[in-house]
Amino acid sequence: MMDIVIPVYDGFTALDAVGPYEVLSRLGGRVRFVAPEAGPVTTETRMLSLVAEASLADVRACDVLLVPGGFGTRALLEDSMWTSWIASVHETTTWTTSVCTGSLLLGAAGLLEGLPATSHWSELESLRGFGASEVGGRVVFGPEGSRIVTAAGVSAGIDMALALAARIAGDDTARAIQLGIEYDPQPPFDAGCVEKADPALVAALRSAMASAS
Repeated sequence: MMDIVIPVYDGFTALDAVGPYEVLSRLGGRVRFVAPEAGPVTTETRMLSLVAEASLADVRACDVLLVPGGFGTRALLEDSMWTSWIASVHETTTWTTSVCTGSLLLGAAGLLEGLPATSHWSELESLRGFGASEVGGRVVFGPEGSRIVTAAGVSAGIDMALALAARIAGDDTARAIQLGIEYDPQPPFDAGCVEKADPALVAALRSAMASAS
């Protein structure tokens, strides 16, 4: 049975973890949320908690590792417990993935050197500091032979999980999952990326996020 592990930490973004969970849980394997200690973990809004069923120490291997992002990633980039755990578990995976600023944690664990990768648009340039080449796509697979997959900000995690489901179980299965969750985005505004949004909006949001981090 496929073992999918999603580590969570104080200040993670809920949809980064739960969006891919909704897709990958339909592959028929086991999906586990883990944290430094088992128990509730609070998201970055401080209004929602998710219960981790196991501690990081309890997990030494898995088939798929999915690292979510959130404002809480900044405090973990120099946390050797987190970076060494990610690096160690990566040695066992078929796929190691991230959503949003979760890619910064992959970078801090030494996994992105020389690879293309993506992240939230506000942190793309930060990837250079980990030896990665930043790419603005919503889902970025590493070159052939690489086990790394990164997704852009928040909602892109659903796209990544569907693309990964196709690699694991085939396109028909991924299409069936997409239909099952009725993932057919039709947003009321065309402002979902910096290339389309008003520059003033981009600047204001970038400032607000910098203040919150």
